[in-house]
Amino acid sequence: MKIVGIMLCLGIFILQNGMATGADTPISEATAECIDCHASIHPGIVNDWQNSRHAKITPQDALKIEGLSLKVSSQTVPENLKNFGVGCAECHMLNPKTHTDTFEHNGYDIHVVVSPPDCSTCHAREAEQYSHNLMAHAYDNLAANPLYHKLEQSIIGTKKRDKDKITFGEADAATKAETCYYCHGTKLKVIGTETRDTESAGELEFPVIEGWPNQGVGRVNPDGSLGSCAACHTRHVFSIEMARKPYTCKECHVGPDVPAFKVYAASKHGNIFSAMNRSWDFSAVPWTIGQDFSAPTCAACHVSLLVNTDAEVVSERTHQVSNRLPWRIFGLIYAHPHPLSPDTTAIRNKNGLPLPTALDGEIAKEYLIDEKERDLRRRTMQAACLNCHDGSWVNGQWQRFENTIRTTNADVLLATHIMGDIWRDESADFDTNPFDETIEKKWTDIWQLYANTIRFASAMGGGGDYGVYAGGRYQLTQALLELNDWQKLHKKSGDSAEK
Repeated sequence: MKIVGIMLCLGIFILQNGMATGADTPISEATAECIDCHASIHPGIVNDWQNSRHAKITPQDALKIEGLSLKVSSQTVPENLKNFGVGCAECHMLNPKTHTDTFEHNGYDIHVVVSPPDCSTCHAREAEQYSHNLMAHAYDNLAANPLYHKLEQSIIGTKKRDKDKITFGEADAATKAETCYYCHGTKLKVIGTETRDTESAGELEFPVIEGWPNQGVGRVNPDGSLGSCAACHTRHVFSIEMARKPYTCKECHVGPDVPAFKVYAASKHGNIFSAMNRSWDFSAVPWTIGQDFSAPTCAACHVSLLVNTDAEVVSERTHQVSNRLPWRIFGLIYAHPHPLSPDTTAIRNKNGLPLPTALDGEIAKEYLIDEKERDLRRRTMQAACLNCHDGSWVNGQWQRFENTIRTTNADVLLATHIMGDIWRDESADFDTNPFDETIEKKWTDIWQLYANTIRFASAMGGGGDYGVYAGGRYQLTQALLELNDWQKLHKKSGDSAEK
C-alpha cells in the first residue's frame, strides 16, 4: 500500500507539472513510466528534460523544419521514435545489444551511458563529424602514447623517495579520472553488478562501470564508441545556448597549458561578451552575426552555423572543430600544423618518437596537413572575422599570430638545445623519463605553459598581458635564463671535479 500511495502521489505531481512539458508533445509509454519514478527520485534531471527542446518537439515535426533552421541532420528517424518527444526511453533504450552496460530495469532493457551512436539516430552528420575530431580520440591520444604517458606520470603519478631521488609510479584510477582524463575521457568498462535498495521499487540490480562517472570528450563508451555529446551539450537539457557560451569550453580550456578561456575573457571579444551577452539570442539557428550576437564566443569561431543579416551562410555548422584550425598551438613540443588524422598515436618524428615534431623543431610532414589545407582552414576561420573587421585588420592580426608561432618555436628550440646539452652531459636522464627531473620541469614549463600562453594570447586576444607578464614572455625568458645558468653551473662543477 505504501508503494501504491507513493506512485499515486507521483502521478498527481506529474500531471500538475505537465508530464509531456506541453500538451501538444506526446511522450512514449516507456518514458512516462521512467518519469513516474524519477520525477521524485531525480527531480533535477526531469526538470532539465522538461525544459529541453527534446521534450517540446517530436522528431517527425523536427524533420519538417525547412532551410537552415533544421537541427535534425538524419534523413530519416525510426518509425517507433518519430511521434514522441525524445525522452528517457528514446535515449537510454536505444541499441541495447551494442551496450555492454545494458541491464533489465522494471521490465525494460536500458543502458546508463548514452553514446554518440545513440545521438546519431537524429544527429547523424554531427556524430560523424565529431568522430573525426582530435577530441573524440583524446583518450588514446594520451593513454596510448608512451611519451605523453611519461609526461602524465611525472605530474600525477604516485611519488616515492628512493636514495635521494623522487620516483614516479602509475597514478591510481581515481586520480586519473579527476585529472587528465576528466577532460580526455575515461575508458568505461562493466566490471560487475551491485544490488541497491530503492525506496520506490525495493532491491534492484545495477551494473558497476569502471571509469564512471565521466563526460570527457574522448570517453571510450561501453558500446566501443568514442566521445560524449554531453561534454558540450550538458545533459539533460542539451542546450544550444549552453554549448555556445564560453563557460562550457572553460571547463577544460582554462589552465596554463591550454589557457583559451582566461585569454578570451581578458580580450576585447570577451569584454563585449561580458557586458552585452544578456541581450544576445544564443538559441537562434542559424546564428546571425550582428543580430543575434555582436562578438564571437568559442562556438562562433569553431562550431556554429553563422549567417549575415542577408541570411547568407558565413560559416557552415561543423562538429569537426579542426575544420577551422590550421595550426595546433599547444602540441608537444612546438606549435605545428594540425594532424591529418584525429588518431595521433601513429605519428612518429624523424627520430622515431611519437611526436609531431623532432626535438630540433622539424615537423613530421607526412602526418600533418599541408600548406594548401592550412590556407583553406585559415580562410574558413577568417570568413566570420570579416563580418566585423575589414581585411587589413584580419590579415594584420593573422600575420602577428603566425609571427608569434615562429618566435615562440624559436625560443623553445633554444631551450631544447640547452636541455639537449644537459642530457648529453648526463646531468639529467632522457631515456627513463625526459619530464621527471627538476631541470626537465623547467624545460617543460617553457613550452607547455609559457609558449602556449603567448600563442593563445596572440590567437584569441591579439596580445595583451597574457603575452608578457601573466605567464607569457617574461616567464619564458626567465625560465630560459635559469635553464642556461643551471647547465653552465653543472658543466663548471663537472670540469672542476675532473681536475
